[in-house]
Amino acid sequence: MATVKGTLAPSPNSNDGSLVIAQWTAVLNAGDGTPAELGDFADKSVQVTGTFGVGGSISLEGSNDGTNYVILTKPGGTAATLTAAGLIAIVESTRFVKPVVTAGDGTTSLNVTLLARRSTPLHQ
Repeated sequence: MATVKGTLAPSPNSNDGSLVIAQWTAVLNAGDGTPAELGDFADKSVQVTGTFGVGGSISLEGSNDGTNYVILTKPGGTAATLTAAGLIAIVESTRFVKPVVTAGDGTTSLNVTLLARRSTPLHQ
């Protein structure tokens, strides 16, 4: 399984530290992304683009200990899993979040952009 190093940076539209963007580029079949530490951020949305390939699927997983990960959920209680390009909200507020490609083929290559919002800005 190939692990893609992600990036975590303040959103260019946020001058108070309340928004950050985590990105993982070209997550391949049977691959995952390095965990982003987002414990201070309660609200999260995830956008996935790219080539899903035959049977391609990607899930967002979370952990509070950095070792044991579980698939997160969307509003309504269904798994935070996508089989086509889209944008979803994440319900749980976990310390770590990472994308995991759970199915696909040799053409599967997905780009993941996660926006996280702090409920209380750093600079008030």
